[in-house]
Amino acid sequence: MSEIATGAARHTVQAAPPPPAPGAERYVALDFANSDLALPGGQELDLLGSPALATEWLVARGLAPAGAVLQEVCAGRLREHRTQVRALLSSQIGALPAPAEALRAINDALTSVPSAPLLRWDEAQGLHRAQPHPTDQVLDRALALLAADAAELLTGADAERLAACGSSPCRRFLLRTHAARHWCSVRCGDRARAARAYARRTRPEAE
Repeated sequence: MSEIATGAARHTVQAAPPPPAPGAERYVALDFANSDLALPGGQELDLLGSPALATEWLVARGLAPAGAVLQEVCAGRLREHRTQVRALLSSQIGALPAPAEALRAINDALTSVPSAPLLRWDEAQGLHRAQPHPTDQVLDRALALLAADAAELLTGADAERLAACGSSPCRRFLLRTHAARHWCSVRCGDRARAARAYARRTRPEAE
């Protein structure tokens, strides 16, 4: 069961999010940006919409340890970070200057905690690398990892493949697989084609 936001009210419905958009399996920052979903019928689905949902999302992606518990203030910081990541993705797609506020947010997250796996040793594994999971820095570490992944996406070879889904009302991002029309899912593609077909059928004939 998922939480749906409709205006100021929230209620739960039996709804599953769409499959990950192309590229989201490679870049967790893209998956993160797409966690705020617009659904047909004017509904919205926020996968980070409550502390429990935000915790579940982070744990499922290895960005927080099992048993982590986020409070609303942390979930709110996570959603604000998503807003800044989305702003940077949008500016990249639109060939616009990167918003200064978004740049500050990403750089602050990058420098807040170590985001690289640390070198450790124990008798069972010997030398190995492992991500730190300090209980008092769960969110800061997650934000740093998300920021690092977003920076990699925005400055790497895949940046030119970034696109926004072309099917209204969807607002997900994706990596294009070709230069033609781009949708984030089969469902969005079918909806866009159906909308075009309907527009053709109802278009007044030229006199």
